[in-house]
Amino acid sequence: MGPNQRFKNELDTLIDQQLLPEDRESAWTAVWTYDRAMVLETVRILEHAGPADWAHPTPCADWDLRALVSHMAGQHRGFAAAAAGGGADLRLWQPLPLGDDPLGAYRATVASVSGAFAQPGVAARQFDLPEISRSRRFPAVVAVGFHFLDYTVHAWDVARAIGLDWEPGDDVAAAALAVALRVPDDERRRAPGAAFRPARSSAEDGGPFDRVLAALGRSPAWTAGAAGTDEPARTRRYPAAVPPEAAEWSP
Repeated sequence: MGPNQRFKNELDTLIDQQLLPEDRESAWTAVWTYDRAMVLETVRILEHAGPADWAHPTPCADWDLRALVSHMAGQHRGFAAAAAGGGADLRLWQPLPLGDDPLGAYRATVASVSGAFAQPGVAARQFDLPEISRSRRFPAVVAVGFHFLDYTVHAWDVARAIGLDWEPGDDVAAAALAVALRVPDDERRRAPGAAFRPARSSAEDGGPFDRVLAALGRSPAWTAGAAGTDEPARTRRYPAAVPPEAAEWSP
């Protein structure tokens, strides 16, 4: 076994030890349940978007709401392919055109990734995630943990873009924080179109979700109004996220 393979094996072991409890089936059930609830939240939040909202800025630099949701839809397509064993092609992960019915197009990708994660045997598979690494694959529970983190934060991105005050419950935020603190804070975060920016400092007395946002380069104080839109920022409260155990999936 060469040194590169030895390093890869050590890296796999390290990731598994950091992100997974001993009972991997339990870990899969937990992360899939959290992920399902947060993806459903993105749909529910987007149902509040009016025609003008799709041009609003988002906390993701250089992306308006349509561009962000195009990215989100493309990522769903990529993860669905990865769950089926065919995610190595980077073209599958590119932003997806939304057409004249952006919410409908996004719903379709939600249904696709939901169905892919629900297939028998997925928990035991290795996922290709070419945007993270072209040379290694990731255990399903680790890969879906990344997806869960992405859509927890993107739910907040979408809500802020349309002027809604939303954040997940503390249990979801704590689970997301465990993943966020292990996302590499390297040069990839400075690349154009990066979903996450360099980490920001956060107050020790901030809540767990504030720490998630700071770890991924977001400011909890961000509003669409402050980002330059002509409309004043709205501050409507959004209903709290449904408990993951109570979420029924019906895309």
